[in-house]
Amino acid sequence: MAMGSTLRLAAWTTSEHETETAFEHVFREFDRLEALLSVWKDDSDVVRLNKNAGIGPVHVSPETIEVLELAHDASVQTNGKFDITFGALADIWKFDHDQDNSIPTRDAIDKRLPLVNYDEVETNRQGGWAFIRKPGMRVHLGGIGKGYAVDRAVAMLKQQKLTDFMIQSGGDLYVSGTNGGKPWKAGIADPRGAHEVFASLELGDGTFSTSGDYERSFVKDGVRYHHLIDPDRGEPARGCRSVTIVTNRAVIADVLSTGVFIMGPDAGMALIEKLPDVEGVIVTSGNQVLVSSGLKGRVALLKQPTDAP
Repeated sequence: MAMGSTLRLAAWTTSEHETETAFEHVFREFDRLEALLSVWKDDSDVVRLNKNAGIGPVHVSPETIEVLELAHDASVQTNGKFDITFGALADIWKFDHDQDNSIPTRDAIDKRLPLVNYDEVETNRQGGWAFIRKPGMRVHLGGIGKGYAVDRAVAMLKQQKLTDFMIQSGGDLYVSGTNGGKPWKAGIADPRGAHEVFASLELGDGTFSTSGDYERSFVKDGVRYHHLIDPDRGEPARGCRSVTIVTNRAVIADVLSTGVFIMGPDAGMALIEKLPDVEGVIVTSGNQVLVSSGLKGRVALLKQPTDAP
């Protein structure tokens, strides 16, 4: 377990002992990054940054600065729909360890919305510090941290001369080379029903990330509430059921699966089509399956996704 999800590693190798040692280094790296980036780890960079919002800059690790800068770029790219400062809403919409299936009032949400603005997060790479300018604001790196860690793991395994391997952390997957001489095959889960695979595609070197409204959610009075919050409205985004991004960097797949989900199917697919080396599959709230032009003919649709709230 790392970063709130199961971390799985697999490799084809002629040296089992050396590969297991490399895997242990990856496990330790995930733990190290979690200790820097998590809102649940006492004295993490993010916890200290949030505590000092509006007070003063905080010395943080180069990795934290890099993640904050990548998050800012993703916010610009998605017109603010990917926004790590949604943390200001995280204690009224409880979808983490604290989930209690409660729905905050519109008044409670409106009071927090002025505290959601990615432009208020400042970084200084040379000085080694970050600062949240506005008191009461909080960053939460749940939509980017795992992807960043997967990319670090990829670099570590390649440095150990491994060529055929798989890394899976929750909905973030990276594969390299082949699976015993055959292409790796990745499955997209049905966002409803028993979450069986409804579509699959073959991958060589690349990453695959899915964000869905079923991962951390509850249904109340026939309405599904989930953790992918639209920062403009302060409520769960309503246009998609799941978004899968296929690209070459896990951190990009991670942020775009979240950002495109919140943007909605039309604007989200338009962004996918505009970006180089980015493809995607969207299941809309109306249960329609949209496939980007670069994946046409590559995605095998095994069945229609289940239609349910």
